[in-house]
Amino acid sequence: MTEPFRAPWWCRGPHCQTLFPHLFRVRPALRLEPERLELPDGDFLDLVWTGSAEGPVVIVLHGLEGSLRSHYAAGLMALLARRGYRAAFLHFRNTREPNRLPRSYHSGETGDLAHLVGHVTARTGRSAFAAVGYSLGGNVLLKWLGENGADAPLGTAVAVSVPFDLGEAANRMAQGASRLYQWRLVGSLCRSYRRKFARMPSPLTVDLRRLRTFRQFDDAVTAPLHGFAGVDDYYGRSSSRPFLARIRVPTLLLHSRDDPFMWPHTPPTSGQLSPSVRLELSEHGGHVGFVNGPCPWRPRWWLEERIVAHLDAYRPLLQG
Repeated sequence: MTEPFRAPWWCRGPHCQTLFPHLFRVRPALRLEPERLELPDGDFLDLVWTGSAEGPVVIVLHGLEGSLRSHYAAGLMALLARRGYRAAFLHFRNTREPNRLPRSYHSGETGDLAHLVGHVTARTGRSAFAAVGYSLGGNVLLKWLGENGADAPLGTAVAVSVPFDLGEAANRMAQGASRLYQWRLVGSLCRSYRRKFARMPSPLTVDLRRLRTFRQFDDAVTAPLHGFAGVDDYYGRSSSRPFLARIRVPTLLLHSRDDPFMWPHTPPTSGQLSPSVRLELSEHGGHVGFVNGPCPWRPRWWLEERIVAHLDAYRPLLQG
């Protein structure tokens, strides 16, 4: 069992925890098997596989504007491969390269995950054992688990640093130093929009130069592009918090009270969780951080160790 997270003396603040792995982690080398999964609507998903072909399949979902290059992704994939798992990393639409349709991905889009889960069964002859989602990917995962309840064909799941209430998260990101993260991510979303619609006409009339906050971008782009009535409709229908009580797959939530992407009160209360969901709430850890170790030149990546320890605990049930 992994010990509870304790922030080290050299990396205690939320921004240090959030930025240290992003800036300083060396990504491990991986033996990768890319796959393009064609979708019924004419679009595609890009997958990357690694690890033993015979191992239990673990699906990995990235955060907003993330990819396999994200600091948390390659580390987890490498550890899963070393521990005998078969890892499948999903790039959401329009992240690795522009997709074919005007629509993209968003925090409440669970159809692509459902299609991937079915594809895993068709390709390997067995259901996926687990799924791990980070931030936006964690919100997608939890919403999908709640939508499917006891019918979700997974053995277990882990969700990290999830924005359980999208409206609250958008408000938090518009405050204080968190605006720096917002500026970077909204800028990346606008660049992705331009890259995609340089290849096709956009169904929207929007001045990207005026979009400086998540709420503005989601109201002008995300909501109309994906059939929502507006930003509040999108946030209300896509937030994972209302779905937590319906989850029946054993699920671990890893979250920090000092996550600069959310308020300290954002994590769900025990009354909002189903008996199948366990919340491990740390005082420190930042957003998808959870770095510890004796000194800065010898960091430990506690987060992926905790995730794989959870998967290892459920693996005997799969084998038995």
